[in-house]
Amino acid sequence: MPRAGDEAVIEALAGECADAALAGGIHVGAAESLTSGAIASALGKAHDASEWFAGSIVAYESATKFRVLDVDPGPVVTARAAEQMATGALAALGCDVVVAVTGAGGPEPEDGRPVGTVFVASGRGGGIRVDEHRFDGEPADVVQQTVEAALRALLDVLRPRS
Repeated sequence: MPRAGDEAVIEALAGECADAALAGGIHVGAAESLTSGAIASALGKAHDASEWFAGSIVAYESATKFRVLDVDPGPVVTARAAEQMATGALAALGCDVVVAVTGAGGPEPEDGRPVGTVFVASGRGGGIRVDEHRFDGEPADVVQQTVEAALRALLDVLRPRS
């Protein structure tokens, strides 16, 4: 059985996101920092991605977040920055649903946050939810865990509420 952070888990979650987006006629977008496009890669590999995946904005540098995603200047490893990244991506990509991630992937702390601190923002134009995570391991491990958390958050938004 695949363990958390494994490629098989990420591939399965991306496939579930594809199913839910297609079923709902929903266009999905992303904004990424520490994952450097890994979320886009996972979603783009899922089936029929051209029908539901609008794209992703990779804003690794703080200045890019400020300029492209309209994040307020200042610390970027915060819940507020994640929320603003999500809102900026919704506007820039014209998508219905978004997920955005920012964090301290390592090997050094960032913005006073310890390595492994990650904020995942997800939602629609009507509201963005932000979750804080603390992941362990090397930078590559933190990225894998972040991608998985982002896809799970995205799936929560995509699935119809009962």
